[in-house]
Amino acid sequence: MTRVYLEIGPKKVFACSLDWPGWCRVAKGEEAALDLLMEYVPRYGAVAARAGLDFAPGDPVVVARVQGSDITDFGAPYAVPDLDQEPLAASEAARGVALLRAAWALFDECAAVSPEDLRKGPRGGGRDLSRVVRHVEEAERAFARKVDVRHRPYKEPGDRDAMRAELAEVLSRAWEPPQTTGWPPRYALRRTAWHVVDHLWEIEDRR
Repeated sequence: MTRVYLEIGPKKVFACSLDWPGWCRVAKGEEAALDLLMEYVPRYGAVAARAGLDFAPGDPVVVARVQGSDITDFGAPYAVPDLDQEPLAASEAARGVALLRAAWALFDECAAVSPEDLRKGPRGGGRDLSRVVRHVEEAERAFARKVDVRHRPYKEPGDRDAMRAELAEVLSRAWEPPQTTGWPPRYALRRTAWHVVDHLWEIEDRR
């Protein structure tokens, strides 16, 4: 069984795994979103394998629905489900961070061997590689502030890695409500991992 929640926007729906951070897909309608999520099992399996985890998900079971917004339709998960307010054990947190680190590693490796000029979309849109990389790094810095990890804009090559190390350490901790930061840690982990994985797959598809 794969526990999934659905974020339902005006036009689109995100299907998000609760137990595998970053494994989220969006489509027009609940069934389409669930189908697309399962289509990406092999691709997310590469993230799990890098983290040293067995990944053999069963059929998706919807355990919650949350109200989305225009941001959902834009293509980003935004709503925080109530399930993310449950206590987070240190073992679960460490497992999630292992998946996040795996996503970082795969993204960096993919970017290192991809051309600067990525294939454009049908209307000529899409960022070049360096802009995708900068977008991911700056978004991570913004996401980190949601759990009180604050770093200035990067000036040195090691600044990004220092931010990631601190964020990973914070998200590895056990957590008990009440929430005192902008995001509960479980959601921060899922949203950050999703953003990295989503753009990893974008680069793979466009190079």
